Amino acid sequence: MAGAQERLTEWLRDAHAMEQQAETMLSKQSSRFEEYPELKTRIDQHIEETRSQAERLQGCLERRGESTSALKDLSAKSSAMGPGLAQALTSDEVVKGSIADVTFEHFEIANYRALIQAAEDASDVETRRVCEGILGEEEAMAHWLEDHLPATTHEYLQREATA
Repeated sequence: MAGAQERLTEWLRDAHAMEQQAETMLSKQSSRFEEYPELKTRIDQHIEETRSQAERLQGCLERRGESTSALKDLSAKSSAMGPGLAQALTSDEVVKGSIADVTFEHFEIANYRALIQAAEDASDVETRRVCEGILGEEEAMAHWLEDHLPATTHEYLQREATA
């Protein structure tokens, strides 16, 4: 199954770039969400998880005798700047950013589910184990964001009404 081996490597590189993008996006938000301490704290926690995820993915690639893609990583980081800048220019950034974060978490979840299957097809037990662990972290973040979106929205609307 040379195809599964090659695709797994390619998709691991994509996932590493995706985590680079997530770190950039979340770091920009964290610096602007001081007025929402619970959200900021959870985002900061996920930034650390995201860095760890990128390291674990890099380890999977290295075990396979491969490396990350500097071009994909740079491209992903650059693409994270656009939406962050656009949201920063809006007064409702915290709500729009939270919605974008939920969407991005589900994008990551789908990627890790595909990676788990690819690792299984490529008989790479360790990569599967790593991706299952990361999947759990992404699902936990998505659930947290979804659960807290109504409160974040309410808090924003209350602040706006008194401003």
